[in-house]
Amino acid sequence: MKVFDNKFGMFIHWGFYARLGLHEQAFARYDMEREVYEKYADTFNPTEYDPEKWVLLAKDAGMKYICFTAKHHDGFCMWDTKYSDYSIMHTPYGRDTLKMLADACHKHGMLLSIYYSNPDWHYEYGYNPASSHQWKAVRDREPDTHKLREYIKNQVTELLTCYGPIYSMFWDIPPRIDDKSINELVRKLQPGILINDRGFDKGDFSTPEREYEKISGARFEKMTEANNSVGEQSWGYRENEDFYSMRHLLSAIDRIMAMGGSYLLNVGPTGKGEIAPEYEKRVRRIGDWYNSMKGCLESAEPDDFDYGVMCNEYIATRKNGRTYFHFYNNLISDAVSLSRYPSLPVRVTLMNTGAELSYDVTPLPSFYNGKTGIAETKYLHIYGIPVDELSAEPIVLEIQWQK
Repeated sequence: MKVFDNKFGMFIHWGFYARLGLHEQAFARYDMEREVYEKYADTFNPTEYDPEKWVLLAKDAGMKYICFTAKHHDGFCMWDTKYSDYSIMHTPYGRDTLKMLADACHKHGMLLSIYYSNPDWHYEYGYNPASSHQWKAVRDREPDTHKLREYIKNQVTELLTCYGPIYSMFWDIPPRIDDKSINELVRKLQPGILINDRGFDKGDFSTPEREYEKISGARFEKMTEANNSVGEQSWGYRENEDFYSMRHLLSAIDRIMAMGGSYLLNVGPTGKGEIAPEYEKRVRRIGDWYNSMKGCLESAEPDDFDYGVMCNEYIATRKNGRTYFHFYNNLISDAVSLSRYPSLPVRVTLMNTGAELSYDVTPLPSFYNGKTGIAETKYLHIYGIPVDELSAEPIVLEIQWQK
């Protein structure tokens, strides 16, 4: 198994579909005629695209990598490909948007990942009857997945040889075709690259999407990169988006990363190439919380000591000799009580604010022996936590123990 340092990253869904302000799969979801939908590509001219702004926003939020949709299901290519005229190079903009982003990433030390959709609704041999998301695939000829795979190999070769080091490969929509030669090609072109599990073999890491309630608090057994968008309805830009609450997104980020996973948070730039203010402000708010964690969510180890934490869901991790308690659903009161602890604390810090918290070791009257009525156990009682002021955030406590 490869070494996997979990990271916080930015997912970017962007294509000419952003001009519609509906959804990245507007072609299918709104059942548009092909000639109507694809005509929008002829006027795609994102003159406000400034990838350096994207990279600096991600960096400000504590993100370490950007995953860019080189090609989504509609088959439109956001790079200079010689295998299709259905690309950014054949629009009024006429510039390689991926190359511009790659240059900005390399300039600012940001890792770059590539998203590539296996379904292709434009390529003449894009139809794969074994897979899903084939609603708008061209079907005026017999399916030929051999030609489709050759097309994919040719385009992946461009993507992995023309844009510098690539951190990870994000295939989308499992093709349900076993062809190990494709990921072998990926690894040959980019030694050390990480590959997800939605391609032509099992890859290196899993990619749970949106389904956070199905994920327990147990440590992930394999490399995992959870992903979600700031918007509930769309991954691409949507003008009247329904945005997730800060509480929902921050809780998911804390829980997934405390379990050892990476987290990829998506934004959808506009048709002009900008990350709209309502998207940006959410990324910055999340970044404020993430940066307050001072790196405790990255490369931490599980802490398996049974602390007997009362009444609250939590995940405990260890890093640099300290324990971090991640209360990903916040707290039910302004105190945390531990019935077991390895020693007394040197200090207890509320990571959200950096404040040092008060504590004592004392019986608590609500926790008593039912036979005697006596509160017998002495708890490590940490109190005065400003839960109401931090109601939209997971609470994270750092304890440095006495040796």
